[in-house]
Amino acid sequence: MNADERLATAAALRALNHAFVAHDRDDAGLRELAEVADAQSAAMRAGARRDRLALMQAARAAADPSDRTFPVSGPGSGFEDRAVGGHANPTGVDLTLVEFGEEIVAEVTLHHAFEGAPGRAHGGIVSAVFDDVTGFVIGHIGEPAFTGELTVRFLAPVPVEELLTIRTRLAGRERRKLFITAGDATVATCKAIYITVDPSIFAGAPDPR
Repeated sequence: MNADERLATAAALRALNHAFVAHDRDDAGLRELAEVADAQSAAMRAGARRDRLALMQAARAAADPSDRTFPVSGPGSGFEDRAVGGHANPTGVDLTLVEFGEEIVAEVTLHHAFEGAPGRAHGGIVSAVFDDVTGFVIGHIGEPAFTGELTVRFLAPVPVEELLTIRTRLAGRERRKLFITAGDATVATCKAIYITVDPSIFAGAPDPR
């Protein structure tokens, strides 16, 4: 299976989701769309079951042992299927990493399917995007971890259909807790605490240390 085709199909389905929320169509057109969607859903369910754990384990096994980045990302790795920021997930957001270093910078435009109050992004979606972006810090330092706590402060309405920039970095440590800050102070900020876990718990990857 061509991973690029899966990414392209997911992008097309995301565009359809936003178009459906943002625009009206006559009843005949809606019935036609529903019939196509039902038929394609049945065809997808007839395909082979997708095992994300196996995909992530295979990607880690094939990676350069000196690469401490965790988990291994990229098309076909299973990581791109993740909720929120996975490019192979048609229900996710279009999240783009523009800088990957000590400070990770991401850009995202939240389209109409993620609207809460008119003209504003839903707070739950904003929180989910923060959760996804701060997770890249964990991958960068090579320490598998799960979110233990996420605190989001909204300073202004978060708009839809406008480019947003999120900056995140490792802010400190306390035992197994990793303190991370993220956000644009003019819109929203986030503080996340991640709890590190044994690598075998997270995708069965070997300990990068």
